[in-house]
Amino acid sequence: MKVAQHVPEIARLQPDDVAGQSCCIKFTVNLLDRIYIHPYEYLCSTEIMSKRSRQTVILQLLERAPAASQDDLRRELAKNGFRVTQATLSRDIHQLKLVKTTEGYSLPTTEHTGEGTLPPVARVVRDFVTDVRQAQNLLVVKTSVGSAQPVAAALDSQGWPESVGTIAGDDTILIISRDKKSASRIAGRLQEMLA
Repeated sequence: MKVAQHVPEIARLQPDDVAGQSCCIKFTVNLLDRIYIHPYEYLCSTEIMSKRSRQTVILQLLERAPAASQDDLRRELAKNGFRVTQATLSRDIHQLKLVKTTEGYSLPTTEHTGEGTLPPVARVVRDFVTDVRQAQNLLVVKTSVGSAQPVAAALDSQGWPESVGTIAGDDTILIISRDKKSASRIAGRLQEMLA
């Protein structure tokens, strides 16, 4: 078989042009030979470009207005030529660090990215801590349900030298201190914030 000297340029296809088709894309190399490319192979080569394009469209859509739900966002993407599954959309939302607010999904702001400043520790303790108990060099701090991790993060951000470390569950924080005296000092600070 003789290889053609000049291969005609293939028209740029979008993934939706071939999605769901079982036939092959065909282009002519020369008058006698033809090359067939299956759509799946084309889609694999454009997967990275398609992901970037899709995520760019998601950001553009959310710049205009928040999306009330993932389903609404999926429908808007479909209108823009991107048919995605819920799993793909969830991955995109996670990778783009989108936030879910009362208005729906929106672009992250410094207050939602975790890179902004934490609220004052006294406010966090006052709002969420319900009890502080000491056991030797350990402190058990009880919080409202689901609040232990943010409270522990706020306590850790203080950099108290008496604290060796914290472990947070759902509603309980374990603060490990160097000794009984250090634990008493931390307990005293926390009790003052609760008052």
